[in-house]
Amino acid sequence: MAIQWFPGHMHLTKKAIQERIKEIDVVIELLDARLPGSSANPMLAELTSAKPALKVLNKQDLADPARTALWLAHYNSLPATQAIALDASETTPARRLIDACHALAPTRGSMVKPMRVLICGIPNVGKSTLINTLTGKRATKTGDEAGITKLEQRIVLADGFYLYDTPGMLWPRIIVAKSGYNLAASGAIGRNAFNEEEVALELLDYLIRDYPGLLTARYKVEVPPGITDEQLLEEIGRKRGAVLSKGRVNLQKAAEIVIHEFRASTLGRITLETPEEFAQWLAAGQLMDAERQLKKDKIETDRLIRFKKIPRPQKPRAPRLPDPDEPATP
Repeated sequence: MAIQWFPGHMHLTKKAIQERIKEIDVVIELLDARLPGSSANPMLAELTSAKPALKVLNKQDLADPARTALWLAHYNSLPATQAIALDASETTPARRLIDACHALAPTRGSMVKPMRVLICGIPNVGKSTLINTLTGKRATKTGDEAGITKLEQRIVLADGFYLYDTPGMLWPRIIVAKSGYNLAASGAIGRNAFNEEEVALELLDYLIRDYPGLLTARYKVEVPPGITDEQLLEEIGRKRGAVLSKGRVNLQKAAEIVIHEFRASTLGRITLETPEEFAQWLAAGQLMDAERQLKKDKIETDRLIRFKKIPRPQKPRAPRLPDPDEPATP
């Protein structure tokens, strides 16, 4: 299943970032600590590549702490980049963000040369909640659905420190299939854009391999070697009473239970990818995307030739073989 979601207001957000980035000193990108690679927007990276970046792994209290450490090390190893982890329990995150931005842009931050920071991220990554915590008031709307913030806002975080908030933005086409499922499981993609049962099966497939103990503890089910995601989803449905007539399991209801409990972290602290795993998924996705583009280009070229929009390319002539009876040229 290809999961794609790019509402119209995200086009407007892209244009707003393109205009705003000219005067920005540091870009803060909020990432979901449970899927730091999948929640990093490649389109945003392209738009802001010339600016220092602060990667904030938000919701770290929901993520696997050992894997969060791996991701922090990964991002801190990149040029002109710092990374920190935050969660909703941190009541004074403003000082950490301000200090990290000053380290990335040490000449900015006075009233004469104020620090201008753009904060952005995918939908439902917790950006609005963080900003409300930073300002100590309800500066932005929050909710457990993607796409709440719709307009850019400027917030004075401290003297000489201006924070520009933008709506959550995905990218038009997700080339890493696993990222699409992880984003859907996290709530970053609107529920009308994916099938809950397929997403739950992908989620369980990963958890069977990496977090079987958490599944056993939460659902009181056995997770023996070789169990499939379909078998486990059906067993969870039976354990939770999602049963229809004649003993059939309501797989849709079971899938909703699994996704909800992952989002709420009642399953435990889980991270759905490591830096190495995501690098492999990305490489595979880029290869498939390149092959898809070659096929698309060939179809378009053939169409243009057929309608005589472009000339048919000449086949290269075979090299003339020398005649053995012909005297050699001096």
